[in-house]
Amino acid sequence: VQLQASGGGLVQAGDSLRLSCAASGRTFSTYTMGWFRQAPGKEREFVGGITGSGGSTYYADSVKGRFTISRDSAKNTVYLQMNSLKPEDTAVYYCAARPYTGVVTTVRSYAYWGQGTLVTVSS
Repeated sequence: VQLQASGGGLVQAGDSLRLSCAASGRTFSTYTMGWFRQAPGKEREFVGGITGSGGSTYYADSVKGRFTISRDSAKNTVYLQMNSLKPEDTAVYYCAARPYTGVVTTVRSYAYWGQGTLVTVSS
């Protein structure tokens, strides 16, 4: 599967932004999808994930209550809705896919990665 992330940009603290991740392949609905981010000088970290059916989501504590993940199987697309953005949310955001059931938080568990989209939140 190939992934293409988009939607990043420069926003102010408190603003909202929605990222999209378009996937190729007819088996998209069988993949668990994850969002990760990497700030300058830091390791890539888990943001959230959604199961293939879309029935379950899981979020990092740092974004819980502010970020929401959803997926549209008809469009082969996963979304990351980010509200109440903070300067510490500034990072390159990546979408990732794993052909197994269940959201996991480790980078190495995801076999497929998009190219990343930059989100910059100014104070």
